[in-house]
Amino acid sequence: MTAADPVLSELREYRARQGGLRIEALFAADPGRASDFTTSADGVVLDWSKTLIDAPARDLLLRLAEPVAARRQAMFSGQRINETEGRAVLHVALRNLDRDFTVDGASVMGPVRETHARMRRFAEHVRSGGIRGQGGPITDVVNIGIGGSDLGPAMAARALSHWHDGPRVHFVSNVDGADIADVLKGLDPETTLVIVASKTFTTIETMTNAATARDWMAARVEVPAAQFVALSSAQDKTAEWGIAADRVFGFDDWVGGRYSVWGPIGLSLMIAIGPEMFARFLAGGAAMDDHFLTAPDARNLPVLLALVGIWHHQVCGYATRAVLPYDNRLARLPAYLQQLEMESNGKRVAMDGSDLALPSGPVVWGEPGTNGQHAFYQLIHQGTAVVPCEFIVAARGAEPGLDHHHLLLVANCLAQSEALMRGRSLDVARAMMRDAGLTGAEAERQARHRVFPGNRPSTTLLVEQLTPFALGQIVALYEHRVFVEGVILGINSFDQWGVELGKELALQVAPLLEGREAGGHDPSTLNLARVVRELRG
Repeated sequence: MTAADPVLSELREYRARQGGLRIEALFAADPGRASDFTTSADGVVLDWSKTLIDAPARDLLLRLAEPVAARRQAMFSGQRINETEGRAVLHVALRNLDRDFTVDGASVMGPVRETHARMRRFAEHVRSGGIRGQGGPITDVVNIGIGGSDLGPAMAARALSHWHDGPRVHFVSNVDGADIADVLKGLDPETTLVIVASKTFTTIETMTNAATARDWMAARVEVPAAQFVALSSAQDKTAEWGIAADRVFGFDDWVGGRYSVWGPIGLSLMIAIGPEMFARFLAGGAAMDDHFLTAPDARNLPVLLALVGIWHHQVCGYATRAVLPYDNRLARLPAYLQQLEMESNGKRVAMDGSDLALPSGPVVWGEPGTNGQHAFYQLIHQGTAVVPCEFIVAARGAEPGLDHHHLLLVANCLAQSEALMRGRSLDVARAMMRDAGLTGAEAERQARHRVFPGNRPSTTLLVEQLTPFALGQIVALYEHRVFVEGVILGINSFDQWGVELGKELALQVAPLLEGREAGGHDPSTLNLARVVRELRG
């Protein structure tokens, strides 16, 4: 039992007493609700008024956040809060280069600053042509990684594509040969730089793809290793690959994979947008860190976003959360947040190893607007399951000549959140059918198909424009949101043992597919392996 359990019980009882209360009624009862439930920091605006959280519910939720301050201080002071792995959690050090962070009393900032300086020099030389391929200046960069070594830089590189002025960047993650084949087929090995992102340099998917890229390059390049870079702490293994030490960028074990885009894992992004814009990205994250550290809980964006999530999932019982960025360049953000939330808080035991007595993290999914409107919005508007929605939008686009596109995009975003809340009653639908000339049973039948229950909650996150600084703020906001939820739930948000078992078994299944004996498998797996062998001939 965690300290949160009694408060969560009170919250569930309070939600039950709300009964069929509608969000619109909260606005009617409180003319100041829209401003009271809108919070901002450094140009990031969070509107959480379109939820059933009223003042009493907010007060109860804020009680849940009381343990956060001590845990937050423990994280920023370098304590080993990742207890199952005995590690500190200090990804914030990678973006706060003017601060001092320590682990076990020793500063870690010297190596961090040195690595960032090396990254800047390397990126500048690649962008200027000082570092060249064996056929000329670098035209393309291929980042090979998986999980946090792919999702973070791939998401950020697409999000900031407007700011690209360096070599083209590409990303390979899936061990499916189609992934690397599709990326490499349009590139020139002599002008391509390959970045292999694996802390241990043993990740099987990454190293399989890296070996394929090396073979591809060897067909045209005399010394393939000269066009490889390693983002790894395993310098013995990178040396075996022939990668020069000055092209190896390492990071400590207190940087988790899904929190690593701020350091060496972000090298591909730095090459694409340049060191100055990358510094603005870091500055945005650091600004959100300052806000998280200093703002009171009642005005603290990560705390409030976490409390809204707890209300919807652990109190109301809504199983999923939709992330809906109204910006096509944020197309990979939902996938990035899937990993951030579901790998961090998809746990079944508390910190002490006891069974978790309440639901852990929700299913996170989404798609950019307006594409999603023509796909799954049918379900979130009229389906039987309530799906809390998180809209993300910028007031201004990056293409001045296409501002009419952006205004239409923003209009759709605001309209969707309003429609989810308001819905359409049966009486209104009946009137529509009468106006259309329908009568009797047919009018009633058609009207029922046009009813929207409404009262479906959403939040809206608004920034002025999707700049590197703003993206840094958004990513850090969600990182801290996940941290706060984990503290409230009493779980370790910084390990990921759930990803291990399937990977271990894959190594045991591989011999079956090659026709070699391998014991210890269930009948279904053995039969599937047999069928695969037959289909492969």
